[in-house]
Amino acid sequence: QVQLVESGGGSVQAGGSLRLSCVASGYRNCMGWFRQAPGKEREGVAVIYTGGSITAYADAVKGRFAISRDNAENTVYLQMNSLKPDDTAMYYCACKGVLYGTRCSLSADFDYWGQGTQVTVSS
Repeated sequence: QVQLVESGGGSVQAGGSLRLSCVASGYRNCMGWFRQAPGKEREGVAVIYTGGSITAYADAVKGRFAISRDNAENTVYLQMNSLKPDDTAMYYCACKGVLYGTRCSLSADFDYWGQGTQVTVSS
């Protein structure tokens, strides 16, 4: 069992930045960030495989968000820049173990999830 704790959410104006952090109680080679806005389905935002050799982003955040990880600290980060009101959502961290890096994807079934941290972007 792996526990995940997110932090770093908050309220910012459009164009601002936030950095989300997620600490895991155990190591898994695939970690990711997901979000869910009110009335919408949960969507994948970004994933990262082990040392950062493989990353993937949702089209909506490419060029604005950056995922990174510190394996020694079992921590994954999401740097969010140029935030838009459409980025408003609850952001969740997730992780899983995969045999191959290509299986670390936005569509993968993640095993462990955090409680979420709220991000609100005002116009």
